Amino acid sequence: MKLLQTHFARRRRAGIMLVECMVYISVFTILGAIATATFYFCWDHTRAVTGITDDITAALHTGERWRADVRGATGKISVETTAAGQMVSIPQAGREIIYRFEAGELRREVSAPKISQLLLPKVKASEMKTETRGGVTAWCWEVELPPRLHETRLPLRFTFQAAQTKS
Repeated sequence: MKLLQTHFARRRRAGIMLVECMVYISVFTILGAIATATFYFCWDHTRAVTGITDDITAALHTGERWRADVRGATGKISVETTAAGQMVSIPQAGREIIYRFEAGELRREVSAPKISQLLLPKVKASEMKTETRGGVTAWCWEVELPPRLHETRLPLRFTFQAAQTKS
């Protein structure tokens, strides 16, 4: 009789161990799925932050180049706005520099030698305009870049200002 009781006691403990193993495997699977989802969420956002940082760097370098071109202008800067976009002509010594915004791209073109350079490949909006401040004509360029993530609430907008030093 005692032998039967010990045999059933061992089987009951073995059954409990099997149930415990199934619970542990289920918990491990759930935690693994949550960890994987969290990893890929962080991975995507890290790539987006890297891309945004590259966009900001490119926009700042482009803005500084535009400011240097405006400061070095030797004649009257002209702006032409069409349905396709905007074109700004900056005359300099023996050449003309054109900033062209069309189809979501910003290009810088130099007349001599004939060079066309893509400065910003993805631009949501761009506008260059003049502002008169106390007898000085200042140039203002407002540029907006598209967001990398759909959840982005803060747009990437930049404003650059420059004054022509030579007339």
